[in-house]
Amino acid sequence: MSLPSENQRENPSLSRDRVWLALAALLPCLVYLAAEAYLLSFDLGFPLDDSWIHLQFARNLVAGNGLSYNSGELVTGSTSPLWTALLSLLFYLPGNLVVWTKALGIALHVAAIDATWRLGRELGLRRGLAALAAVLTLATSWMVWSALSGMEIPLFIFLSLQGMILHLREHRDTSRPPLSLGVLAVAALARPEGLALLVLAGADRLLVFDRDAAGEETGLRWRRPAWRPLLAGIGLAVCALAGPLLFYRWAGGSFLPTTFAAKGGAMRHYLPDLQYLNLVFTIFFRPQPYMALLAGAGVLALIERLGTPRDRGLLPALWLLAVPVAYSLVTPSSGSGALVGNFGRYYFPLFPVLVLLGVLGLERAAEVLGPRILLAGRGGRFGVPAGALLVALLAWPTASTLAQGMGRYLQNVLNVQDSDVRMARWLAPRLPPDAVLAVNDIGALKFFLPNRVIDLAGIANPEIRHAMDAGVARGVNAEQTLFDEIERRKPDYLVIFPAWFPNLSKLPIFRPLYTLDVKDNITMGGPQVVLYATPWTRQELNLK
Repeated sequence: MSLPSENQRENPSLSRDRVWLALAALLPCLVYLAAEAYLLSFDLGFPLDDSWIHLQFARNLVAGNGLSYNSGELVTGSTSPLWTALLSLLFYLPGNLVVWTKALGIALHVAAIDATWRLGRELGLRRGLAALAAVLTLATSWMVWSALSGMEIPLFIFLSLQGMILHLREHRDTSRPPLSLGVLAVAALARPEGLALLVLAGADRLLVFDRDAAGEETGLRWRRPAWRPLLAGIGLAVCALAGPLLFYRWAGGSFLPTTFAAKGGAMRHYLPDLQYLNLVFTIFFRPQPYMALLAGAGVLALIERLGTPRDRGLLPALWLLAVPVAYSLVTPSSGSGALVGNFGRYYFPLFPVLVLLGVLGLERAAEVLGPRILLAGRGGRFGVPAGALLVALLAWPTASTLAQGMGRYLQNVLNVQDSDVRMARWLAPRLPPDAVLAVNDIGALKFFLPNRVIDLAGIANPEIRHAMDAGVARGVNAEQTLFDEIERRKPDYLVIFPAWFPNLSKLPIFRPLYTLDVKDNITMGGPQVVLYATPWTRQELNLK
């Protein structure tokens, strides 16, 4: 089977495929959004408090305060400076900022589904199989969740897929300009994992092979790669990354954002943690059970093609395998503290590649089945379209979890609205603007309030995380160190989830003033968020 040519990719039937896929990608997003608008009486929100963190960084950027969280305090807490920059543009638009943020996420999601289809074609998938991969991807509940989340996930998915598309084209035609590494470097400004993808793309450019045929035996022989395009691509990547990374180094003392340390990222294992890898497999398996099982066959298919006219390198396979292995080496634990992000969101960008490799593993089976399957009945034999049966079989568990995912998404939004957002709105007319808050969720509380916040999680105040890590290394209880840091800063009020800090929250010097119960909580740090007065309260609440 020959690979699709450039002319084939531009013919009208393929253009129609892309339009239908774009409309199909839009539909579940609109259904989720309509359900949210109805449930919340159009008071739209986000499924994570982190979304408000991005908007706060963006607002300070628009105000001329640079990458700061508290005005005047530069901090490298944004894992996605590119997403922050895009969000900052939304502040110039009229109307509801939350609606514009969701619209941007949906637009990027639709573009990512189109990129999934195009990457499938570059991998040599026929029109129907490429469309199948795109449909399975757009029906993945976590992809729709990401589109509406206010997070950088759809931006990173689109850029990473676009970079891989260019990489595959450059692998096929070495005369092309080496743009892929530059695009992947830009993707790293949307998610730090993009740095790993960039390194893998560079490594894949070195994996160039020919096949030596001798009788019935065929051997694989490494061929010296073209160095000039690789060096030019590295130059583009350096240009894209130099400014942000140097800023991180200057402002935060590290080339990585403060979130990396706050999440516990450091070398902890010398071999991959198998329990962690099993957890990652579960994240993939629940919405895409068949693709999770078949992706290995797709990896083997890419290896089989090496040195042949269908060779497109190994980047998709390397990307899918390397990220879980790398995170398994730095994760603090394999249990509830595992480094996977809320609900496994660090792995949501891998779903398109997982599905594409799974469909690639199905390619030969689809060819064997042919266009129709003959079934025997009382009236003789009749044919059933094989493609329809295949789609129904593969799409059923994905469609089922898509429906279930809407309930989970709505509950996530409700949890954030009922805790951090509601607490911020309660405080807004009562809290003097000069009062200082110490909090362990900095998103909505800072976005809706003008007050300076002290971040107990260490993103906006990385020195707190450093002090806690140093205390643990000396054998000091983490909550004791945290109390020392709070005492040193003397905030007026404390807003925390007691479940996060069970000992700290019980200290008699912290007096509870207002408690919010988070009904059916599956999202936040505990079933209650509490406002405490501190011994240093100088700005009294206006309770009139």
